[in-house]
Amino acid sequence: MPNDSPAALRERLAAGPIVGTFVKLPSLDVIDVIAAAGFDFVVVDLEHSVLDVRTALELVRHAAALGVPALVRLAALDGDLVNRALEQGAAGVQLSTVRDHGTAAALRSATAYPPGGTRSVSLAQPAAGFGARSLVDHLAASAAAPPLVVGQIETATTESTPADIAAALDVVFVGTTDLTVDLGRPGELDHPEVVSRVAAIAEATTGVGRVFGAFANSAQEIPALLTLGARYIVAASDIALLGSAMRSTLSAVRSTLDPTTPEATP
Repeated sequence: MPNDSPAALRERLAAGPIVGTFVKLPSLDVIDVIAAAGFDFVVVDLEHSVLDVRTALELVRHAAALGVPALVRLAALDGDLVNRALEQGAAGVQLSTVRDHGTAAALRSATAYPPGGTRSVSLAQPAAGFGARSLVDHLAASAAAPPLVVGQIETATTESTPADIAAALDVVFVGTTDLTVDLGRPGELDHPEVVSRVAAIAEATTGVGRVFGAFANSAQEIPALLTLGARYIVAASDIALLGSAMRSTLSAVRSTLDPTTPEATP
């Protein structure tokens, strides 16, 4: 299994923007399809899916074997789970609903070995070649290409400023769907309050030299994000894209069978 997925992801991000998608379906075939399509990375979703931990880590290992950087999204900070994901070859970790600097700093700490972090060390795991590398070499490789640390800001307010939160992360990711709901404007991405909040987070993030990222339901949402400097974009999800393709195909087939049938919106 490649051991350079964090480095590869950072290189792609530096050249950015990069585009990934959420993986929610428990099938290795999904990773194969995403890899064949040419996505830059995947985010295996342990927040909004029925994936269990074992299946999620199998998806991570399969992605790493294909050379596709995979992050794991967590609903809450769990240092043990962070470590297990990284040991299986995850290129990084993405944490939902970060509201303060302390949580962001704890996330970074969980991804790093002492003395710079709190991560426990084992060589009997894939990312260390199951002991093929020495402890010194493994620690050096991990320090040279650290996992990508991504935190989501998706609330109308935070306890720490967005700049303080961003300073502890590599990427600040705006969860646009939750943000619109928290602002009382569900789905209204163009509402001035939503636009203003996203812009403020983007400005604070880039202002401290970190990467701004965001979720996009469709390609139509991406130009506005690029204008704000987004370089890390997660476009839809495997199950959403599957549903969209099914609706679009079925609509086209029905229209062919009966030209009087109006085509549905994908």
